Amino acid sequence: MNFYEEDSNLQTILKEQLDPPLWEWANEQLQKFGTLCGGEIDRRARHTDREGQPKLIKYDKYGEDQSEVWLNEGYKKTIEETYGAGIVGYIHKDIPELGRPGGYVYSFAQGYLLSQAESGFYCPVTLTMATAYLIERYASQELKERYLPHVLSTGEMELYEGATFLTERQGGSDVGANEVKAFSEENHFLIYGEKYFASNAGACGIAMVLARLEDAPSGTKGLSLFLVPWRKDNGELNGIQIRRLKDKLGVRAVPSAEVEFSGAEAYLVGKPEQGFYYMMEALNLSRVCNATASIGIMRRAYTESLDYASKREAFGNRLIDFPMIKDTLVRLRVKQEIETRAVFDMISHFEKSVSRKSSTPSSEEVMNRLKIAILKKETAEQAVAFTHEAIELHGGNGYIEDFIMPRLLRDAQVLTVWEGTANILGLEVLRLLNKFEAHSFFYEEMTQRLEQVNGFASQVEMVKQEIKSLGDQVTEILNQSSDIQTYYSKSIARQMAIIYEAVIALEAGKNSGKAEKVAEIYVQLAFGKEQVTGGPLTLRYADELLDLSKARE
Repeated sequence: MNFYEEDSNLQTILKEQLDPPLWEWANEQLQKFGTLCGGEIDRRARHTDREGQPKLIKYDKYGEDQSEVWLNEGYKKTIEETYGAGIVGYIHKDIPELGRPGGYVYSFAQGYLLSQAESGFYCPVTLTMATAYLIERYASQELKERYLPHVLSTGEMELYEGATFLTERQGGSDVGANEVKAFSEENHFLIYGEKYFASNAGACGIAMVLARLEDAPSGTKGLSLFLVPWRKDNGELNGIQIRRLKDKLGVRAVPSAEVEFSGAEAYLVGKPEQGFYYMMEALNLSRVCNATASIGIMRRAYTESLDYASKREAFGNRLIDFPMIKDTLVRLRVKQEIETRAVFDMISHFEKSVSRKSSTPSSEEVMNRLKIAILKKETAEQAVAFTHEAIELHGGNGYIEDFIMPRLLRDAQVLTVWEGTANILGLEVLRLLNKFEAHSFFYEEMTQRLEQVNGFASQVEMVKQEIKSLGDQVTEILNQSSDIQTYYSKSIARQMAIIYEAVIALEAGKNSGKAEKVAEIYVQLAFGKEQVTGGPLTLRYADELLDLSKARE
């Protein structure tokens, strides 16, 4: 398969968001990358998951701790090809043929394709993106010159993959409880302590680590950000040992470890008292990556289901000829297509937001944070739901490791955990509502965008009513106790995500006959009542949306 060539929705989105020269170049490159992801990278991913998982080589033959992580050769080839395609590098540095960077939209298009084949490897890519962001934005000029070219390498020099180490055993999501210490030396610092869930350990060249300086206050305000090379210039480990690799349910391609620092040389990044806030910016970037991986898994679950239903026969007919199967596939397609549009709409706003620096968040920056929180939550949950539905559609075969569905489900499940669970994201939404009145900005933007929609009068009115209903509900909830507010926070986030996606669907409905039908179905499924007379829209439009004449060939 060519994941890019078969995804007309993605092509339309990119053509809308990229200027003509970048679109022309990106379209050609993504054709190549789509073939690679649908072919070699996909085959390597299966091997890595089943037989070629990372392994810790703890000691050498003399009993010396070397904490080396073995990676299979296919995985190493995927590293070379993916970074060589500029998935990190061309966010920040010029594309040789264009003399300008490619930016985040292009990178996330690559990530979306990659996640359909190897979502485990997209984790190290995400960590490297976050590392590059932190170095470019906050590191000293000396650190930038020394390390950034390696992090952004597309093959012209040794690549340093990145990592961000936050989690400690006693803290978890409560980062303020972190205890790892940093002690000052003449021109650097020494790090001591343990990080309990450190992804890309042993495979990274540098790690961005939160640690507490001597005499620093407790809580998040006492955390500083440090750049820690994995090895010294002479090739020796930089005071770092891997205790063990985590035996994870999914995303087995990425080595996640318990890491101990025993005097690791480190370099302060930015202001000492701002470390936590720097890392939270990187976390927001990682949440966008998480949402991108989610829609990638959703897309693969849909395409595998459509392909299987087109070939599998039961009771004298192909599965795709049964109404219940058609309904399921249309629902999957509509949700995935609109959620992909919403994520890339969020990405375009994210790209604008990161280009600005201000001490006081603007309404655009508040909305950026809100959209990231609600879509990270919604897409992660939908990735699990999609893979569950796809397994059921495959029947017993969906439970067999010869098919991709078990791995997709295992890989999807981590997306609800990484970069903030639903509970953490609900609290983030609540904080944005109380501190910045984000709900007011949300109602205003959604209403203004609906005013620009041509046609869809009844659907527009339906969404406006949902906005008003949500507004009344949020006003009442915010006047209640903190316990009551917390209880409803996830529900508010879910309703905001559905309204946002409905607006996106209606905006896109002008593009073509198919987009118009997708918009109608989305709004009806989200807010309307299912039609009985004339049959549900999912069945009425199934032949066109699923290209059934082609699927039956």
